[in-house]
Amino acid sequence: MDMKSPPQPGGALKTKSAQAGGNSPRIAVIGAGLSGLCMGIFLKQAGFEDVTLYEKANEVGGTWRENTYPGVACDVPSQVYSFSFALNPNWSKTFAGGDEIWAYTKRVVEAFDLARHIRFNTEIETLAYDDTGWTLRTTTGEQIHADFVIAGMGGLHTPNIPDILGLEDFAGTTFHSAEWNHTHDLTGRRIGLIGSAASAVQILPRIQPQAGHVTLFQRTANWILPRGDTPNAAWVKSAFKTVPGLQRLVRGGLYLNLESRFPAFKKGHPMRKMARRWLDTHLEKSVKDPALRAALTPDYPPGCKRILLSDDFYPALQQPNVTLETTPIAAIEPEGIRMANGTRHAVDTLILATGFHPFGLEPPFAIHGRDGQSIFETWADGVSAHRSVAVAGFPNLFFLMGPNSGLGHNSVIVMIEAQARYILHCIQAVKARDARSIEVRSEASDRFNEDVQASLSDTIWDSGCKSWYKDEKGRNYTLWPHSTLRFRREMRSPDLAEYTIA
Repeated sequence: MDMKSPPQPGGALKTKSAQAGGNSPRIAVIGAGLSGLCMGIFLKQAGFEDVTLYEKANEVGGTWRENTYPGVACDVPSQVYSFSFALNPNWSKTFAGGDEIWAYTKRVVEAFDLARHIRFNTEIETLAYDDTGWTLRTTTGEQIHADFVIAGMGGLHTPNIPDILGLEDFAGTTFHSAEWNHTHDLTGRRIGLIGSAASAVQILPRIQPQAGHVTLFQRTANWILPRGDTPNAAWVKSAFKTVPGLQRLVRGGLYLNLESRFPAFKKGHPMRKMARRWLDTHLEKSVKDPALRAALTPDYPPGCKRILLSDDFYPALQQPNVTLETTPIAAIEPEGIRMANGTRHAVDTLILATGFHPFGLEPPFAIHGRDGQSIFETWADGVSAHRSVAVAGFPNLFFLMGPNSGLGHNSVIVMIEAQARYILHCIQAVKARDARSIEVRSEASDRFNEDVQASLSDTIWDSGCKSWYKDEKGRNYTLWPHSTLRFRREMRSPDLAEYTIA
């Protein structure tokens, strides 16, 4: 693995002057997935040693630890879905599988000596702020004090269990894709796969060959592009290890290629017609049966919901032991599923590929800021954060992959690194002034979020389709409405006039 110090705009990441003003602050990072690990590395590189990552599980890795379903993989090329300061020349293929990404996170921990900063099996139950700082209470009742808290739990961590009549009465085996039952043999089983989005598209091709029959219950069709996944040849890996700068050049090219697709998410942009033709052609070539092709054609414009990548979903769906069901489900019965038209499908195994609750609708724990202000109350009218990381009324609290930092076209690792660097600069600003707290001004946060929502109105995500990008009121609180180049530029360093430092 090609390890280097994280990028240092203005030399900030390694400056020891960050410690001005006395003892090193106690910094708590919640979560040891990619977000939390990146934050921990940046803090250590800047000279902060009193840093602890609190992880509820017994291993690092976040979503790549938890999701172990057959076929789990990233839909962003591995060269880009990895830290810029920890390149891996040994990726086995273009799009690494979940187990390979998980192994990468563990190597990063070792390379940057993070293990001694991680407390495993420590789940946070509440966060509360007062004049002395933050108190973190764990599920075991332990109280931990910290001067700064950085929440790096990720945006999609709570499995969404569908509210279907009779689900609890099913007599067979049921499990969510994020809680895969590896002891349950699927050989010869009659499987009901509920859901047809990202995880289902990866699961179906893996379980179809061994299953007796699979019925895929599709509520909404998805636009799908070919993944184009290919193995990385031995000579490529060798070249990455021996030719200086080669892998970084390849990574940069991939990043810019992904970035060039962003205009296709803008309403009325000419790239939209090109994208639609590409998607239609792929579906027509992949699915010859007109009726099936019609059932798989979305009724919304490309990009309004997440565009999926797969080379083997369409072929698996057309195998004789697979049925696509598009009629709404009426109820789950002990031995199968009854549709709204009265049709029944006999199944003995239910797999819920129904995704996750998005960030903020169901915060994993209670957070109380200044004067006891609750994050639930603050977000009652909509989840938002200043520059995706800070919330007014909650001093010294920051979010990684917070509101409006998700993407539809590029790697979230780019966003994570930019956020971690920005948060680091905020903490350094407090220490440099011998102050105790930093809090975003409400007027600055309001102005930023008004601009974000206005910009989102010009994107395809505001074209009327329902997606997990939006809350119940139709407000998009998950996606960044501009290019990642702009995000990186705006997050290079905080405008301290937007904050109160005391």
